[in-house]
Amino acid sequence: MHVVASVQPLDNYQLFITFEDGTNGIISLKDRLFGPMFEPLRDPAMFNRVSVDEFGAVCWPNGADLAPDALFDKLHAPTTAE
Repeated sequence: MHVVASVQPLDNYQLFITFEDGTNGIISLKDRLFGPMFEPLRDPAMFNRVSVDEFGAVCWPNGADLAPDALFDKLHAPTTAE
């Protein structure tokens, strides 16, 4: 299981995430902010209140959270060259 050590909000609904093993990168949530838990994060003030909970997951005060393993896998997903 992967554990997020820190998270920093960036412009355009992106997060800079660092894992305990030193892995880090930028995840974009711009196209993922829908549904009752994530729509409130469209407000930049709410989005910027992101933190890491006691389990090492990315979370917000409204209860929205992101699983560390899924974020880690997304950072390691192969990218396609154009």
